[in-house]
Amino acid sequence: MSEPTPVYSVRELTQHIGEEVVLSGWLDNKRSSGKIAFLQVRAGGSTVQVVIGRRDVSEAEWAEVERVTQESTVRVAGRVKADQRAPSGVEVQATGFAILALTEDYPITPKEHGTAFLMEHRHLWLRSSRQRAALRVRSEVEQAIRDFFYERDFTLIDSPILTPAASEGTSTLFETDYFGDKAYLSQSGQLYLEPAAAAFGKVYCFGPTFRAEKSKTRRHLMEFWMVEPEVAFLEFAGLCDLAEEFVGYLVARVLDRSREELKILERDTAKLAAVVPPFPRITYTEAVEILNREGNPIQWGDDFGGDEETILASRFDRPVMVTQFPASFKAFYMQPDPENPDVVLGLDLLAPEGYGEIIGGSQRIHDPELLRERIRRHDLPLAAFQWYLDVRQYGAFPHSGFGMGIERFVAWMCGLAHLRETIPYPRTLYRIYP
Repeated sequence: MSEPTPVYSVRELTQHIGEEVVLSGWLDNKRSSGKIAFLQVRAGGSTVQVVIGRRDVSEAEWAEVERVTQESTVRVAGRVKADQRAPSGVEVQATGFAILALTEDYPITPKEHGTAFLMEHRHLWLRSSRQRAALRVRSEVEQAIRDFFYERDFTLIDSPILTPAASEGTSTLFETDYFGDKAYLSQSGQLYLEPAAAAFGKVYCFGPTFRAEKSKTRRHLMEFWMVEPEVAFLEFAGLCDLAEEFVGYLVARVLDRSREELKILERDTAKLAAVVPPFPRITYTEAVEILNREGNPIQWGDDFGGDEETILASRFDRPVMVTQFPASFKAFYMQPDPENPDVVLGLDLLAPEGYGEIIGGSQRIHDPELLRERIRRHDLPLAAFQWYLDVRQYGAFPHSGFGMGIERFVAWMCGLAHLRETIPYPRTLYRIYP
């Protein structure tokens, strides 16, 4: 008789139906009648039901089944059987069982726990089914992002984390010492992407960014991951189309490949299925008029907050794109609208269901003199941006790009109320442990 096949994840089991396997993992849950036990064993991020009859194992092994506890490390030998009722499509009929490491007093039990307690034990909370589902969706989104840009011939550029200057001012930056000079944790890779666009044409960066905003809202983290494409000779209309195509692609990918995770999260997928381009587009001026009609007192020239974004997005069943914002509160590098220099060629894409802005972008100023004037007007150190001005000085070209925070997008896909569940180890205003 051949030796059982070692299997390292539940998903692999479908390739071994009818075969003898050995599976190692952790015990999620257990039910036992004294004659038969049903174990939920987790391996590779998913769980499978293991059925163990008392007659099918030795007395010593059955004693181990009786004493095994939640989150103990176990090894199961048995035959894989098809089971269409099971989420994994299989179950294991055990012929052998061993405890590799017995867990005692596991702190996260099936009872209700407060958020503070769960965040204190985030390193263990990751094992729960909902947290695993959310992070699997995140993983799928991240892979889809890379596939989207790879398929469209973008080049990945790794922008630096330590920078000598801010992209939008220093008030929300984490400052650190760099051998006697001031340096900052990056709040965006955009400025470093723009020179790369002159080298490669279509580029993007994807990595961690940092904002020292003293905010406690459900929409903010101190450390988050952002994807930012930048495209040479792409002007504003094309940028709007790219953002729309990008979001439509990601939503379709999640619906296609993450249905089991969305089911665990009890996500209403009908709402996601409605997210098909084209998306509605309105100008900032039209948005202010809508808000005023809804009783919101915002004035032209005020920036949107969470309340305003929620009101606007609630009118649509898919993301709404708001364009042409006042230059007064937008970043120094945004191209003025040639038809109205008081506004910029910028866009915010607002997700429905109260998830707020998921994309922000613009056409960039490519005239060196105009950019130099904007840097001065924003009281930024001109010398620190000389390299950025060089991009315009030596072969100026129109270009555009946007940024999307992964955590907000994943929260929307999963229907989660707070960003802290969309990243393995969230950094919030008062939490940096674990």
